[in-house]
Formats: sequence, C-alpha cells, structure tokens
Amino acid sequence: MSPSVYSLSTFKRPLLTALAAATLLVGLPGCAPLIVGGAMLGGAMLAIDRRTSGTQLEDQSIELKAVNRIREAVGDRAHINANSYNRMVLLTGEAPTEQDRQAIEQVVSRIENVRSIVNEITVTQKSSLTSRSSDVILAGKVKATFVDARDIQANAFKVITERGTVYLMGRVTEREANRGAELARSVGGVMKVVKVFEILTEDELAGIIRTSPNANGGSTQGGSAQ
Repeated sequence: MSPSVYSLSTFKRPLLTALAAATLLVGLPGCAPLIVGGAMLGGAMLAIDRRTSGTQLEDQSIELKAVNRIREAVGDRAHINANSYNRMVLLTGEAPTEQDRQAIEQVVSRIENVRSIVNEITVTQKSSLTSRSSDVILAGKVKATFVDARDIQANAFKVITERGTVYLMGRVTEREANRGAELARSVGGVMKVVKVFEILTEDELAGIIRTSPNANGGSTQGGSAQ
C-alpha cells in the first residue's frame, strides 16, 4: 500500500509500547502525538531536535492558538487536532460539514508564523473515545517499531494517529521518510500512512548534527522511550 505524501535497545517491545502509550494518554481526549529528535554520532543517539529552539517555541505557540481559534470557529461541533512541526500545521479529526472544514483551515492559516497547512480533516461525525484510545495505542506501537529498527533515528519522527491512519511529521531525508513509512505500514492495525515531511538532503542533515548544542559534550541516550 503506497502512503500519501506531503513534502515542502535497552527496553523490550512490550515495555516500549507501554511507555509510548502512557505518554500519549496524557493528550486524551485530543490527538495522539509522539515526538522526539535525534541524530546518530559515534554509535550513540544524541537527544536533539532538528528544529531550532525558536522554531520549537513557535510550534508550541501555533498549536495553542489553533486550539482557541478552532473552538471559536466551530465550538464543540467538531473534533479537531492541530499539530505544528517547523511551522507546517497538520489538521486532522472530524468536522460535520465541508464549510466547517474550510473555516477551520482559514482561521488556522491566519495564525502568525504558520508557513503551510495540510488539511486532513474528514467530513463525518466525531470519533468516539474508544476510537481515540485505540489510536493512542497504535501510535505507541509505531514508535516502538521505530525504536526497534536500528537503521533509522526514531527521534526524528512525530507520529499522529487518527481513526487508524498514521501521519508522520518531521525533518527527514528521503531515505528516512521511505523507511519510516515502510515500518509504520508494517504495524498491525494501521489502515493508511500519510507522510507530512520536510525533506532534507544528507548534507543538510549533517549540518544540523554539527551545529546542534548537544553535538559537543551533550549527554547521549541509547534509544530509550521519551
């Protein structure tokens, strides 16, 4: 199954899945995001984020503003999640009408510093708490699979799930994007994989690693769940 595309271990699997799911449960009844940033250097994983610290703060601000503006626009008629990564905003969830779907995109697009929007809102009735809980568990399984796979940096991916669809965000190389999608599709229960990445060249990624504050004397971590 080909994924949709948007472009611009110290723990055993059961424990990893449980830890990841526990992290996600904090976000209920909203979306199920997973995010960590990382780079391999000398065989160790550096706990870095591929965004600048300023951009990380901007993303947090965008998400908070989006929650308020979406509530003002549609109230509790819709169940919407807004995730921002490097100022690219992914909208997921359910809205009762196409008019509401478009209105939500418009109000979010007017938030300061938003660079682009990927609107994946479905026009249908709101999902149940049971469905959202299943998404949380599914996202935990995807992250555990990423951690188990030693040929990618699990911390480079932000994982969002919605009604069995897995959305992958992050600043990754083409190889990482394809491998991440392949691994996500291998997880039981995943209905579809949507790639919402900013694609980096290998040289650009190397530059991020070199300029990271943690690349010189920072603490290293060996793939534990975060």
